[in-house]
Amino acid sequence: MIQPFGEHALLVELEGPDAARSLAASLERDPVDGVEAAIPGLGSVLVELTPPAGDRAGELGAQLADRVASLTLHEGGGRVRTIPVVYGGAHGPDLDRTAAVLGISADELVARHAATELQVLFCGFAPGFAYLGELPQGLRVPRLDTPRTRTPSGSVAVAGPMSGIYPAELPGGWPVIGRTPLLLFDARRDPPAYLAPGDTVRWEPIDHDGWSDRPRTADDW
Repeated sequence: MIQPFGEHALLVELEGPDAARSLAASLERDPVDGVEAAIPGLGSVLVELTPPAGDRAGELGAQLADRVASLTLHEGGGRVRTIPVVYGGAHGPDLDRTAAVLGISADELVARHAATELQVLFCGFAPGFAYLGELPQGLRVPRLDTPRTRTPSGSVAVAGPMSGIYPAELPGGWPVIGRTPLLLFDARRDPPAYLAPGDTVRWEPIDHDGWSDRPRTADDW
């Protein structure tokens, strides 16, 4: 389904994140005249139109429908990103509580999360915030009853089928089980976000003493 989204955008609804990423990649590789940007979501793509093109929304919608009909999934390979994480303690204030909700020990929760490779499904909420999924059933917990007004930059959190890393100090309602010293967003860099849709995230548990030894900026940015 393709429908207007404000005055200068179209929302293309698709079957899932693979199709959304594939359509966005297709539009970046082979642009449609009048399309300014394509932003993939969990099961949709927000297609921003150049302001004069808003009057051609119907025509552009037809072109996008043709593109969707001929779409090949998994266009372009993502990168593998290794994220060092200190689990628990001051860096993971919700680890014990989250483990209790799951009915397992904190050590078991760390082992399960660290062993789970996740894919960047889409980015949103804040610049550089990547939604990682999908978590197995044994790691799924609800959001916090009361969101935090401040969640530290680098916090590794879980909620429902997703895990995420806060790229800056932000409000947030996801249980925080750890924290990474890595910088995830820098507006001075190109691209400014370390994680992008299609990337695979692997976790590297590190101890609390190793926090200060880790570089803030990944050498594979």
